[in-house]
Amino acid sequence: MSIKILIVDDHSVVRQGLRMFLNLEPDFEIVGEASNGAEALQKVDDLRPDVVLMDLLMPVMGGIQATETIKRDFPDTEVIALTSVLEDSTVVNAVRAGAIGYLLKDTEANELIMAIKAAAMGKVQLSPKAAERLMREIRAPESPEKLTDRETEVLRLLAEGKANKEIAASLHIGETTVKTHVSNILMKLGVPSRTQAALYAVRIGLVPSDLDSYP
Repeated sequence: MSIKILIVDDHSVVRQGLRMFLNLEPDFEIVGEASNGAEALQKVDDLRPDVVLMDLLMPVMGGIQATETIKRDFPDTEVIALTSVLEDSTVVNAVRAGAIGYLLKDTEANELIMAIKAAAMGKVQLSPKAAERLMREIRAPESPEKLTDRETEVLRLLAEGKANKEIAASLHIGETTVKTHVSNILMKLGVPSRTQAALYAVRIGLVPSDLDSYP
C-alpha cells in the first residue's frame, strides 16, 4: 500500500522539486500540495494523507499552527517539519505541536525517504541537530504520574524508534493495546507527542542518550 503524502511549502519551486523527486519512489503517492497552513488544513481534510511534509515559515498560517490543528483533528496523519530553520524555539514548538519528525531542507535524499517511511509507521524521526536542541530545551515533566512496568517497556521501545506494530510484536500484545498504552503514557507524562515522550525516556536514562542514533 502506497504512502500518501501532502507537500506544504509557500515556494512553488520547492513543492515542484519535492514532487518530482518523491514521485520516483514507488511506495509514495503525492496526493496534493498546499502553499500555506490554512490551505494545508483543507487539503488534509479532503485528501487524508498519511504524511504531511510541512514547511514552518509561511504566510496566512504558519506550519506550527497548522501542525497543531492537524494533530488535534486528524491524529492518524503524521507531520514532518521540513524547514531551513534550526532555532531552538522553532524546533521545540514544532515538536510540541505534534510533529513526529524535524528535518532540514539540506537533508540527504535517502534520509528524507527513510524519514517519510518511518513517519508513516509512527516512528520518531529527528535530525541529530534538532535532537540536540530538543534535549537541551525540553525538560522532564514535573512530578510525572508513575508509569506501570508495561508502560515503561512501551516507552523504551517507542524511544528506540519502534512503530506500534513492532512494539506489539516485541511485547506479544495487540497493536490496539499498544495505542492505549501510548495514550496513557502521554497523559501521565503530560506531553502531547510521541517525540516528546521519547526525549523524556532519553533524559531519564531509559534509553542511551547517543544523539547520533537519531536518523
